[in-house]
Amino acid sequence: MTLLRRTIAATGVALLLAAGGCTRAESTVQAGALDVTGTVMMDQELHDRLPEVIRAKGFIRFVTDASYAPMEYFAADGRTIIGFEPDLAAALGEVLGIKVEMVVGAFSTALDEVSAGAYDGVFSSMTDTKERQQKADFVDYFSTGTSILVQRGNVKGIAELDDLCGHSVATEKGTYQEQMLQRVRKECGAEGMRIHSRGTNADALVELRTGRVSAVLQDYPPASFLATDERTSAFFQLASDHQYETGLFGIAVAKDNTALRDCLHAALGRLIASGTYADLLARWELSASAVTEATVNAG
Repeated sequence: MTLLRRTIAATGVALLLAAGGCTRAESTVQAGALDVTGTVMMDQELHDRLPEVIRAKGFIRFVTDASYAPMEYFAADGRTIIGFEPDLAAALGEVLGIKVEMVVGAFSTALDEVSAGAYDGVFSSMTDTKERQQKADFVDYFSTGTSILVQRGNVKGIAELDDLCGHSVATEKGTYQEQMLQRVRKECGAEGMRIHSRGTNADALVELRTGRVSAVLQDYPPASFLATDERTSAFFQLASDHQYETGLFGIAVAKDNTALRDCLHAALGRLIASGTYADLLARWELSASAVTEATVNAG
């Protein structure tokens, strides 16, 4: 039986300057990286069921976009990935008896990179949809909807999706929210809507904070976090408390990697049954988004 530890260990960290002054970080977080009440027991049978290639290399590597607090984001050191999903990944690693790494990459190409074998999966607040299931299988762990984030004061008077017509709206490229905006724009008529699809959620937020767009569409947990956290609440607020099109987040794995999918599914089930999953949600004030059982492909 292994206690989940407080210290977050980062390995293989490199910060690289990209074009346009942006920073691209390749960061990893390993299992055993959190502090919760209770313990997690390694399941030897599940460990032995992991794909041989994963057991041979000694780790599972997930790609993530660490710009989505409180789901996954960089700590104050600018190098360590923290949040609910890194904590859950670490706990899954404890059950499976293997190190888990989370590496920063582009959300919009993450599924293709998993299909190509660059990563073992996507762990990045990715909504499980029928369209995405054509490329990957999903182990579902979280339920939430989409919210509209606006500047503090909401001078544009935006309250619902229809109010976005005639405005510029930003979101992260390749997200479910980008598809939502495209559907809403079709109903805008002559008013239209200008959609700014940005490489990361952080880029979309810069657009809103500087007034280049009137709103950002994103999942409720990060939108609520920005509207209430003391570091950002002076700049952002929710247009309303309404959540649109509630769905499930899933860990995406390649469709031919059923062994890894099934091990992650079983490990998540053990975390739910043990109460560790609930502890992690509570730690990040996300209990309202709990699922009651581990499912695959929104099943």
